[in-house]
Amino acid sequence: MQLPLPDSCHPHTHSSFKDMGRVPIWIACVLLLAATCQGKGAPGHRVRVGYYNRKCPAAEIIVRSVVGKAVSRNPGLGAGIIRMAFHDCFVQGCDASVLLDPTPANPRPEKLGPPNFPSLRGFEVIDAAKAVLERVCPGVVSCADVIAFAARDSAYFLSGYKIDYKMPAGRFDGSVSLESESLQFLPPPFFNLTQLVDSFKAKNMNEDDLVVLSGAHTIGVSHCSSFTDRLPANPSDMNPGLTRLLQSKCPVSPNFTNDPTVVQDIVTPNRMDNKYYTNLLKRNVLFTSDAALLTSGKTALKVMENAFKPGSWEKKFAKAMVKMAAIELKTAANGEIRRNCRVVNKY
Repeated sequence: MQLPLPDSCHPHTHSSFKDMGRVPIWIACVLLLAATCQGKGAPGHRVRVGYYNRKCPAAEIIVRSVVGKAVSRNPGLGAGIIRMAFHDCFVQGCDASVLLDPTPANPRPEKLGPPNFPSLRGFEVIDAAKAVLERVCPGVVSCADVIAFAARDSAYFLSGYKIDYKMPAGRFDGSVSLESESLQFLPPPFFNLTQLVDSFKAKNMNEDDLVVLSGAHTIGVSHCSSFTDRLPANPSDMNPGLTRLLQSKCPVSPNFTNDPTVVQDIVTPNRMDNKYYTNLLKRNVLFTSDAALLTSGKTALKVMENAFKPGSWEKKFAKAMVKMAAIELKTAANGEIRRNCRVVNKY
């Protein structure tokens, strides 16, 4: 997957390229940009678009390149990274706390909570992007910003380049990560509409954000255990055809050792588009939380707008992702720039 380079990265711009032998051009570009701008970072930590333009000008190019390669190999990784951004921001704010591994001092971090383990994917993509960033701009780009950029870029590739937006940056990484908080703040798939609205409101997100971000269920897979409450003999308004399909793929009582996955969007499973909303109107969705969006006239109207107004959902999704990425941000006083996204610096 080829990515466009900025004008300053073409071979004719820098005579230094002739001294780099057979180094790939994008790596040569990164190294030149880093050398040119080293030590010129602006003071402060305010989140803003272009935060790394001087601090680490190739930061977003690097993340997009790593994500593009990963998504081209496995679209499910992109879906996992978008979900990771949501799960990170709703617990302790957008601070990469979801990336922290267990330690003797904290054996049960967020990533081991039931909403995240074993279903959350994409950690290795974040690691790969961070590894390149640390070689080029050591100690500059936060893991929280890597997640925000990677989620944006995942949507970009999975949507066929239709979803693209500028992501403010300058976040700090947190040091608190608790399994119990993943259960406290992440809305489970069996929530009704009132519960969903309340969980979003607690993070200063509204009903429109809820409906729009639910559209991310147009991509990726789900474990059977997440929707067995909608399968016979439980009452459900699920489309009978989808019910039969899911019964053929899922055990009656899924458990940790026998919990298969199925695609969330049976129409375009590997493409990020508005088909989630047409599926929802046809009752072809998996979760109680999906079906709940039709239980209110207000949210049902938003569903229909996203289903039938071309380009509407993509624009609103971009706006909602930027809004979500600003939840409860850390500052220099209570955050850091991790060198390794899986452990705090002082550990």
